[in-house]
Amino acid sequence: MVDNLKEFGAGIARLINKGSLSRQETKAMFDELMANTQPDLQQGAFLAALTSKGETAEEIAGAWESIYLGDTVRVNPKTTTPLIENSGTGMDSLKTFNVSTAAAIIAAAGGNYMARHGARALTSACGTIDIVEALGVDVECDVELVKHSIETASIGIFNGMSGKVHPQALFRILSQIRFGTTLNISASLANPAMPKYGVRGVYARDLVEPVAKVMREIGYKRALVFHGSNDRGKGMDEISIFGETLVAEVNDSSGIRTFTVTPELFGIHAAIESDIHPLADREAEARRLVAILSGKRNGADYQIVCANAAPIFYIAGQAGDLAEGYRMAERIVQTGKAAAKLREWVSTQTTDSAESLRKLENLLQHRNAAKKK
Repeated sequence: MVDNLKEFGAGIARLINKGSLSRQETKAMFDELMANTQPDLQQGAFLAALTSKGETAEEIAGAWESIYLGDTVRVNPKTTTPLIENSGTGMDSLKTFNVSTAAAIIAAAGGNYMARHGARALTSACGTIDIVEALGVDVECDVELVKHSIETASIGIFNGMSGKVHPQALFRILSQIRFGTTLNISASLANPAMPKYGVRGVYARDLVEPVAKVMREIGYKRALVFHGSNDRGKGMDEISIFGETLVAEVNDSSGIRTFTVTPELFGIHAAIESDIHPLADREAEARRLVAILSGKRNGADYQIVCANAAPIFYIAGQAGDLAEGYRMAERIVQTGKAAAKLREWVSTQTTDSAESLRKLENLLQHRNAAKKK
C-alpha cells in the first residue's frame, strides 16, 4: 500500500510527466482512494493526471482490480446462457442519446441475459441510470433484486453510484466529480455479476486495443470494443452509422483482432446526425427510447440502436456477423418483442410493480397522444 502523502504525490508527478504505473502500483494508489486515506486534493489530482496522460492496459486493470475486489458487492445470477454486458464510457466528442440501453433491451428480447452496470450522468445530459429510472426501473435497489431481474426478466442494471452496489468508496467519488476519468472504464468493468461476454464503446480510438486487452486479462471470453466516428473527425462510444468504426474483437481462444466497420455494412447510406443528439431532459429521452423500442421511429436514432444491438447478437453466437445481427435487431423491434421486454423489466426490477408500470404507461400514452396530433 502507498502509505503517505509524499509517495502518493510522487505517483501523481510521474503521471503528470507522462510516465506510466504498473498494474500493482495503480491498484495500490486506487486502494488509497477506496479507503479515503488521501486528501481530496490528492485524489482528484491523481484521477485527472491519469486521465490526461492516457491510461495503459495495466493501469486500467489495476484500477479495476482495486474497485472489484475492494468495493463491489458481488452476485452470481443463475442463467441458462452466459451473461452479457454492454456499455459506453461517455467522455466522447460526438454526444448521443443513451443508445446502449435500448440496444440491451433488444438483445434481452432476443434471448440474451443482460447484466448491466451504469451510472448517472457525469459528462452528459442523461446517463444510463437516469434513463432507466425515468422508464420505471428501480435503480436504488440492492444487488439481490437486480440478480432476480436478470434471472427472471433476462435483464437488470446495477447502479454504479449506489452505496448498495459499491459501499466503500465508488459512490462517494462519483458523487463528487463532474468530469470523465479512468473510472469511466475501470469502474464500469467492476460489474457485480462479472459477465464473461461484453460489448463496450470507448471515448477514444487509441483506447480500443488497450481496453480489449484489459477485458481479456480480467477474464472475458468474448468481447467487442469499439470507437466510432463521423466524417468530420468527431468520435463516439458507439458503433457509428455516420463514418468508420474501429473494432477490437476479444476471443479467449484466438486472442484479439481488429477491423473496421462502415455504415454500408448495415445498408445505411445517408443517416441524419441530428436525429441522435441528446434531447432536453430525461423524460424526453425516455419517450424517445419507448418510441424506438415500439417500432414507431425509423430514422437515425432507430438505426444506431439496431447497429449497436448487432454486436451483442454476434458475440452471443446468434448472428454470424454484424450485418445479420442488425437484421435480428430490426425483426425483434418490429414484432413487438422489444417493447414487451421493456414492460417485463420494469415490472421485475422494482419494489412497486404497479407504480413502475404506471410510469411506463404514462410515457406510452404521451407517445400515442403526440402521434395523433
